[in-house]
Amino acid sequence: MCGILAVLGVGDVSLAKRSRIIELSRRLRHRGPDWSGIHSFEDCYLAHQRLAIVDPTSGDQPLYNEDKTVVVTVNGEIYNHEELKAKLKSHQFQTGSDCEVIAYLYEEYGEEFVDMLDGMFSFVLLDTRDKSFIAARDAIGICPLYMGWGLDGSVWFSSEMKALSDDCERFISFPPGHLYSSKTGGLRRWYNPPWFSESIPSTPYDPLLIRESFEKAVIKRLMTDVPFGVLLSGGLDSSLVASVVSRHLAETKVVRQWGNQLHTFCIGLKGSPDLKAAKEVADYLGTVHHELHFTVQEGIDALEEVIYHIETYDVTTIRASTPMFLMSRKIKSLGVKMVLSGEGSDEIFGGYLYFHKAPNKKELHEETCRKIKALHLYDCLRANKGTSAWGLEARVPFLDKSFINVAMDLDPECKMIRRDIGRIEKWVLRNAFDDEEKPYLPKHILYRQKEQFSDGVGYSWIDGLKDHANAHVSDSMMTNASFVYPDNTPTTKEAYYYRTVFEKFYPKNSSFPCNLSVVPKIMQCRNCFALLFRSCFAFACMYQVSLFMQ
Repeated sequence: MCGILAVLGVGDVSLAKRSRIIELSRRLRHRGPDWSGIHSFEDCYLAHQRLAIVDPTSGDQPLYNEDKTVVVTVNGEIYNHEELKAKLKSHQFQTGSDCEVIAYLYEEYGEEFVDMLDGMFSFVLLDTRDKSFIAARDAIGICPLYMGWGLDGSVWFSSEMKALSDDCERFISFPPGHLYSSKTGGLRRWYNPPWFSESIPSTPYDPLLIRESFEKAVIKRLMTDVPFGVLLSGGLDSSLVASVVSRHLAETKVVRQWGNQLHTFCIGLKGSPDLKAAKEVADYLGTVHHELHFTVQEGIDALEEVIYHIETYDVTTIRASTPMFLMSRKIKSLGVKMVLSGEGSDEIFGGYLYFHKAPNKKELHEETCRKIKALHLYDCLRANKGTSAWGLEARVPFLDKSFINVAMDLDPECKMIRRDIGRIEKWVLRNAFDDEEKPYLPKHILYRQKEQFSDGVGYSWIDGLKDHANAHVSDSMMTNASFVYPDNTPTTKEAYYYRTVFEKFYPKNSSFPCNLSVVPKIMQCRNCFALLFRSCFAFACMYQVSLFMQ
């Protein structure tokens, strides 16, 4: 991951303004410690903090077209850049960076090129010929992006809100799958797949199609020029990612650079069942496994840093992000710069425990659609910012655009949990990888049901957080909570404590995008049965921390 900051139409070309923008860009240096770059054109500035994954030697940013009239700063990876280069043979590429194609695609196709990109990205492009600019974010919101407005009429974009909160009058979280054009002055959706309408699909279940689509999603994410690994919790999703990588590693160019043994990583409190499960999968796959431990106190000591980097006060996100944050620090110290992770599967396939209460396939499908659309507020936030805090890039194959389109086009009847016929949660995915001849995973792992709770990274971790909050937040503070925090008033001492820490770093009202909650309210249910269905979500969230890498 990289860090981008763009300030456009600031009305100030002084050295002081340039120095200020460089200073703000440095707040993102944790995301990209390998290189810092800035381009200025009149009163427009594009800054970049680079984490070099592809073409480390010549891919420094900002990037340009041949005559440098088009400038782009990008955070992300474009997995189909070689295919796109074949469409751009009239252009002379200056680097081996996968992101350089964006400048030339804009020249050839205008603003309509974004849908051609296959990858995770957020970018800002400046056309100096007419001083117009565009900004865009990937389909699901894997890469973060914020958009702000200055009092002087300037428009700002940043990978994290810490670079905007002091200088913008207000800002918003840039919506996934959207493009902003200065020519129209508005946002428009570029990603609009059929499932967005929440109409019920009817495509029959094809296990081979699911398997092949997912394998393609994993393989394309092995595009790297640096050491990498897989986050392995021992749950179904991360285990499948590790299995597919192990199976296809020898076919990729990566093996020539970094060898044919996959490195896997897991973290937990000592004695955690998750650690045991991950070790079992690693032994089966023959990976070089790194088992990392942390204590409750170490997690508590890291809370302020976690909240600063994650930029939220959502209780569940902070609980799950803390182990991820601690693990990322250790992984980076081992020289690894990129990891694959298993986020997204539960949203796509209805894997959370409360989905067993889905009354019918219509309600299930609508809920999976809503969950995917909200991923950028929760799991994507944790996976991206928790790892980027240490200059580590996380890639998430379950959120591959093509794979999601295949999985969400299935008749949702096949995703319904039917214990009467032995169909447990995520049966669609489990069955697709149930290969008798060449097993991806042992049967008992492939069909292991989602645990509600891990004693290791469960009660002791969450109870420790609650005890810590209780020691810092009094009953009288809770009584006055609605006066201190009239918006999104915390209802527990743990939530109050996180909110207090958050406000210390982001005290201005502008820290609440669009004056809306950083933690959006769950949408209203459409009927009483659905209310019961959805109410289980909050209960299920209590247990996600033990499964944060699945």
